[in-house]
Amino acid sequence: MRADTRRMRAAVWYGARDVRIAEVDVPAPERGEVLIEVAYCGICGSDLHEYADGPHAIPVGEPHPGSGATAPLVLGHEFCGTVVALGPSVIGLVIGDRVAVEPNYRCGACPRCRAGEYNICRHFGFAGLMGNGGMAEYVAIPAYMAHRLPEDVPLEQAALFEPASVALHALRRAGATPETVTVVGLGPVGLLTVRLAAERNVRRIFAVDVSSARLDRAAGLGATDLIDARTEEGVGERIRELTGGEGVDAAFEVVGSERALRTCLAATRRGGRVVLVGLAPQVSLDTFALVNNEQSIVASVGYRDTYPELIRLVGERGLDLTPVVTSTIALDGLIPHGFEALLGGPGHQIKILVDPAAHRDRVDPLVPCAAAAGTATQPTSARGGGAETGSPRS
Repeated sequence: MRADTRRMRAAVWYGARDVRIAEVDVPAPERGEVLIEVAYCGICGSDLHEYADGPHAIPVGEPHPGSGATAPLVLGHEFCGTVVALGPSVIGLVIGDRVAVEPNYRCGACPRCRAGEYNICRHFGFAGLMGNGGMAEYVAIPAYMAHRLPEDVPLEQAALFEPASVALHALRRAGATPETVTVVGLGPVGLLTVRLAAERNVRRIFAVDVSSARLDRAAGLGATDLIDARTEEGVGERIRELTGGEGVDAAFEVVGSERALRTCLAATRRGGRVVLVGLAPQVSLDTFALVNNEQSIVASVGYRDTYPELIRLVGERGLDLTPVVTSTIALDGLIPHGFEALLGGPGHQIKILVDPAAHRDRVDPLVPCAAAAGTATQPTSARGGGAETGSPRS
């Protein structure tokens, strides 16, 4: 840790289109917490929604009952770093440990927590949405969120464990490992679903998107068949044709739209399963066909018990998650080079990592930074174990 730890720089959410790169107090870890010096924090689709037209998950006015946080608060739930201080009663971690952060709060007492299903805890939530997160030089988190990394797992890989966990949990929700799958939507989670399906030796992986660049990236991650939804009519029917009229065992909807869901159902065989990962507010379905085909639709929210498997896959089997990363930026560049670049549409950017310790000179000096540097009141700290149910779409 640097010598002066009283102040730090952080991306603080005040409201829609009002995220400030501000100087705030470095939090002191309380009982059961650790202080993390953040190495990387990824930008998630949930961060974009909060920036563009929030609040959605961020508590405003009334503190969240589990985290105790209200806006303004620090964004960022996809992060990793190094333990630099321990609060009272922390065991199993020491200063200097490199850790991947599983950022979900859980109460540990509700029926679902007691059943081990903490991702659907009654008070579930995420640091960086319902409490202070990792778009800062330092963050204090409950110690249970920190997974120690072995030496053979780089922080550059650990920065992607959160979106990879969303993909891994979705694959688990598909049931027994399928032989054929379709992934509709090739954002970071869709691409990581392709990569982890290939890691599981899925024989045939259909990747569907409207971006040729993302389709090319999916091919490099293990997709066997690429379908451009801009030029292909009846994508689901085409996939059925390519599988001899049968359809795939499982399809993953990673867009959040009725059209994508219909594509998934059309591509899936009788008795197959469609996993909803994207967040569509409302859809209309042909339930007659659904019943007659005995297809199942299951939801996948967040993740649970995924980090140990990802640590093993990266450390022991050499799984590389970093091909989804297209840029690493300094905190000063968060607005122009992060949020606005991603909101500008499906360009070349896919997953952008923020390095809070990077010197501000790393921001392109030709592009003015829209974020206001200055001072801010200390955001309310995240304390405790719960938040609203929801899943960031990374």
